Amino acid sequence: MSSQSTLIITAVPDFISPEEHRNIVASTPSSFSDIRPVLRYKQEHVSVILDPPLDAFTPEDSANGVLYIIESALVFMSSTGRGLQVKYPAITLHAIARGETPSIYCQLDESNTSTPPDDTSEEVTEMRELTIVPQDPELLESIFEAMSLCASLHPDPNVSEEDDEFEGDFVSDSHFERLDGEEGEELSQVGRAALAHLESIIHDPFDSEAEVNGSFDDAEEVLGE
Repeated sequence: MSSQSTLIITAVPDFISPEEHRNIVASTPSSFSDIRPVLRYKQEHVSVILDPPLDAFTPEDSANGVLYIIESALVFMSSTGRGLQVKYPAITLHAIARGETPSIYCQLDESNTSTPPDDTSEEVTEMRELTIVPQDPELLESIFEAMSLCASLHPDPNVSEEDDEFEGDFVSDSHFERLDGEEGEELSQVGRAALAHLESIIHDPFDSEAEVNGSFDDAEEVLGE
C-alpha cells in the first residue's frame, strides 16, 4: 500500500538523458511539454530507510537498489523489483546528515495534498522520514545537488502569488539545506519542529567558503603576532 507521499512501483518511470534532451530541444519540437523528464543522477548500491515504514515495502526491499533522481520524481528501485517514487512537492526538507551513517535525510509531507489547507486548523502536518544511504559517502554532495536542482523545478503549490512576488524567479540552494535557525521561516511546520534535532547531525556543504575564510583569518592573526 502506498502513502500520500510515496508510491510503490514495479518499474522505473520513463526518462531521457541530458544529452538526449539537448538534442530534442535543438531540433525545435512541436511541443516542449511532450518531452520526457530528464534523469539528472543515477546511483547504484543505495539503501533507504522509511520511518514509519510502509507495510508493503519490506526491509529486504529497502536493503539495496538504484537511486534515480529524475526531474519528475525521486525514485528508488530495489534489487527485489519493487521501488518507491516520491514527487518533489512532498519533500518538505532534504539535507546531508553527517552522523554515524552519512546519508541524505528527507522529510515527506504525508498530509492529503488534494484537500485545500484550512487556515483555522492547528493540526500538525503528518510526516514520514526518508533516509537515503549510498554505499560511498563521498557521493552525498552529488546526490544532494541533483535533488536540489530537481526540487527547484517544482515550486511549493501552497505558496500564494503574493508570497511568490517576493521570491522572484531565483531559487537559492540555501532554501533546501541551510538550517542555521536564521532562515527557519523558510521551513515547513514540520521542518521547524525538527530543527533542534537536526542541527546536531546536519552538515552544510555551502559553508565550505566560510570555513576557508575562517582559516585565512586565523592565519592572518598568527602572522600578525
